[in-house]
Amino acid sequence: DLMDEIKARIAKGQRTLVTTLTKKMAEDLSAYLTAAGIKCRYMHHDIGAIERMEIIRDLRLGEFDVLVGINLLREGLDLPEVSLVAILDADKEGFLRSETSLIQTIGRAARNAEGLVIMYADSETPSMRAAITETERRRRKQDAYNKAHGIVPQTIIKSVRDIIEISSEADKGTRRRDGLKMTEAERREEIQKLEKKMREAAKMLEFEYAAILRDQLIKLRGEK
Repeated sequence: DLMDEIKARIAKGQRTLVTTLTKKMAEDLSAYLTAAGIKCRYMHHDIGAIERMEIIRDLRLGEFDVLVGINLLREGLDLPEVSLVAILDADKEGFLRSETSLIQTIGRAARNAEGLVIMYADSETPSMRAAITETERRRRKQDAYNKAHGIVPQTIIKSVRDIIEISSEADKGTRRRDGLKMTEAERREEIQKLEKKMREAAKMLEFEYAAILRDQLIKLRGEK
């Protein structure tokens, strides 16, 4: 069933996200799909920030069609090309399958007019039911708003910025030109600048840029 759904998206030039619970499951599924002729990649916490952004860029550009991962939420993914989100083991209660996580994962398909979410499970958990109920409530509210204002839902068109450009922008200012270590005052000032840039990037839906800025902030805050 999942294979058929993926192929249907590929035929339309659309992308698919598949969330798993373990790194091994992500790797095994990615290998299985690749062996079946599906262009697929997997992403997990061992992959560095820049490589993660490169993977996201390549997915959006159509270099591959399916991205398999564990906690894809942490990327702040904004992927309008994704029309299918498949949640495996949706009935395994826990952090990654809580009501909040499920709602957030479901939202990954919301930016595509043909967005569809499939939860694979042996039974329906309270978290699944709550997530479905909340999603349906939001959809009814959005549909009513669209009808009242004559809005026809359309897939969001968002340019794919080159990852080298994004990462170099994020890296500007985090190093002194003379190569010396920042003073404490310089470090605090740079943290404030990065925080402002990150908020602005998120506001402009530049989530890839915001994610790299976040990693720069974490690194800078750890320097003493």
